Amino acid sequence: MITEAKKKVYVGMSGGVDSSVSAYLLQRQGYDVTGVFIKVWQPEGIECTWKEDRLDAMRVAAELGIPFKTLDLEAQYKKEVIDYMIAEYARGRTPNPDVACNKYVKFDGFLNWALEDGADYIATGHYTQNIYNKESGFFELRASTDSEKDQGYFLWTLSQDKLKHILFPVGAMEKKDVRVVAKEAGLYTADKKDSQGLCFIGKLDIKDFLKDYITPKRGDVLNTEGVVVGHHDGVFFLTLGERHGFVIDAKTNSDKPVYIVGKDIEKNTVTISDDLEVLHKKNLRVNLTNTNWVGSQPVSGEIYESRIRYRGTTMKSTVEVTGEGIAAVTVAEGDASGSVGQSLVVYQGDILIGGGIIS
Repeated sequence: MITEAKKKVYVGMSGGVDSSVSAYLLQRQGYDVTGVFIKVWQPEGIECTWKEDRLDAMRVAAELGIPFKTLDLEAQYKKEVIDYMIAEYARGRTPNPDVACNKYVKFDGFLNWALEDGADYIATGHYTQNIYNKESGFFELRASTDSEKDQGYFLWTLSQDKLKHILFPVGAMEKKDVRVVAKEAGLYTADKKDSQGLCFIGKLDIKDFLKDYITPKRGDVLNTEGVVVGHHDGVFFLTLGERHGFVIDAKTNSDKPVYIVGKDIEKNTVTISDDLEVLHKKNLRVNLTNTNWVGSQPVSGEIYESRIRYRGTTMKSTVEVTGEGIAAVTVAEGDASGSVGQSLVVYQGDILIGGGIIS
């Protein structure tokens, strides 16, 4: 139980089981808990569940007997997540809107509003751990106990100033145990299915969505010899490593699946191959911009692990910080087939060191 003056924590309650259990656990620990539902911009023509999700969050708050508030961050979400995503795709880059959502909406808009409203902390249902290291004097983002659910990849932009106000109550739990706690507590959301897809919005066909903002433009599909073998509807909608989004017109003697291994924005062409090793280059040097180091910055020459996709395999890497917000990562071993615009995240064991945007 909390021995100092009762600390006030605002819990971001999405209407799901993870945030519901987060609120429950914090209440049991003696915190003064308030539930907060964050309302964001929703695209037209997409099945919208925010009203149902808000109602579920309200039901849990009522079960726990805690205050409940709704925070409108539509404008911030539209600008920092949706407009950013569209602009990046229009440039031929591959953005990660979930990283932007966590940076600007959950741990900027929500955090700042909560602190101004009198909260000491905010809490979310993320599967990651925020642990204070007395020796280093830094808060450390460590992997969740449930490796299949770990969400640290999306949180590499967090700073020490923010981490001192953030709690992740289920970060040291496995998902199955979170469900057990919810059922034992009789929470309304105990059996609710997990949401999938884009942050807050859920399932969204990105290509169909982008066509409302970026005009499709037919282009050539090339093999690795430069021969035209098919067509696509626009290089902007395609990402390295994809198996879909293009049509093969030429006859082939091979029935192997083919992947996008190259793209030329100016010529509006993509190159395909049935050999993904074309992308998996050894000793690849990746340049990063907009870097953030959660604690101290990486040490030159030391071996780290890096990851370019959520739940992607880790790669043995070295990191050289070349300037403020700039770094270079040299991949010594692993799959280094990242696209410009994606997040590359650096780890040391189970500790998230930081990351940046591939440039």
